[in-house]
Amino acid sequence: MRKLFAIRSLLFSVLLLAMAAASFGQIGISITLAPPVLPVYEQPICPTDGYLWTPGYWGYGDDGYYWVSGDWIQPPEIGFLWTPGYWGWGGDAYAFHEGYWGQTVGFYGGISYGFGYTGNGYEGGRWDNGHFAYNTSVNRVNTTIIHNTYNTRVVENTTRVSFNGGTGGVEAHATAQQEAAGRERHISPVAAQTTHAQEARSNPELRASSTNGHPSEAAVTKSQAGVARPEAGNEREATPAKEPERENVAPTNVKPEEKAAPAAHATEIAAHKTTAPNTGNAKTDQKYQQQQNSLVAKQNQDHQRLAQQQEKEHQQLTKNNASAAQKQQVEQKHQQQTTQLEQKHTAQTQKAQTRQQPAAQSRPAESHPAAAKPQ
Repeated sequence: MRKLFAIRSLLFSVLLLAMAAASFGQIGISITLAPPVLPVYEQPICPTDGYLWTPGYWGYGDDGYYWVSGDWIQPPEIGFLWTPGYWGWGGDAYAFHEGYWGQTVGFYGGISYGFGYTGNGYEGGRWDNGHFAYNTSVNRVNTTIIHNTYNTRVVENTTRVSFNGGTGGVEAHATAQQEAAGRERHISPVAAQTTHAQEARSNPELRASSTNGHPSEAAVTKSQAGVARPEAGNEREATPAKEPERENVAPTNVKPEEKAAPAAHATEIAAHKTTAPNTGNAKTDQKYQQQQNSLVAKQNQDHQRLAQQQEKEHQQLTKNNASAAQKQQVEQKHQQQTTQLEQKHTAQTQKAQTRQQPAAQSRPAESHPAAAKPQ
């Protein structure tokens, strides 16, 4: 009888805990130690059209707080915006309120995450007829590729406090409009976001305990190496989008660690460049240089034509509200087109170099400074 009573008491306690958790909505773990201040970091450039910035935040695991860097993410639906998660004081502990996707930005604790997340709403961009327009005053966007932009000055709070309520926390309360937004249909963080958070959790360089709450710039950059990982079947296939490397892109937009992977779209192909011939014969060098210039100009024109074609097809998909399967099919085609184009260009370059080699090698060794005779 006592055993039965104990089991009933245990079940009743579990039920009470479940009801309490449900009353808080989307609330995760709770602890008594406040999260560190928000670190200062640079936003990576937007990898491609249609992605929204989700700001960095402090997560919590077995080893304490860890920094989850900001990420460019494709929203699960056209017209959806991101409401960031936040830590809030509940009277006896700090609880994390998970972020979500929805048509309206709700309450996120009044935390000033930057990049358009001022603590109240979102001023980093807006949806316009099914297309997202970026506010370049707070977002790093390559306007030579992404043209749906505007520039409106945003006044952001410079505080780096990362939690709401409690001692030293942000004193902010949800407005009626934000409460209404919280009751709308939401979509939880997409797979790319949860994967990104899991990677951060396992990275010792991002733990507050090992960095004193200030993760190094190198660690944050490393955690963003897979930035803007699309969902499989979405407009950008599930391969890390790389920053376009083109001659008309400002140097600050170029990240060396993002050049290694093969390009998935023509806009991501590095512009071809010539190399100065050095045969020892000025007339021959001039001839070879002209040949290279002509070939490189044609190859870069190929890049531009394919990029324009692919961009037109992307816009058509958005206009027609294409299904995930249709988008995936187009992405696979684009990746194949891009790979084939680069293979063609590589073959052209190698052929040109082969034609130039015999004439260059027929010269005496003395005509090549690098092949000078040993003293």
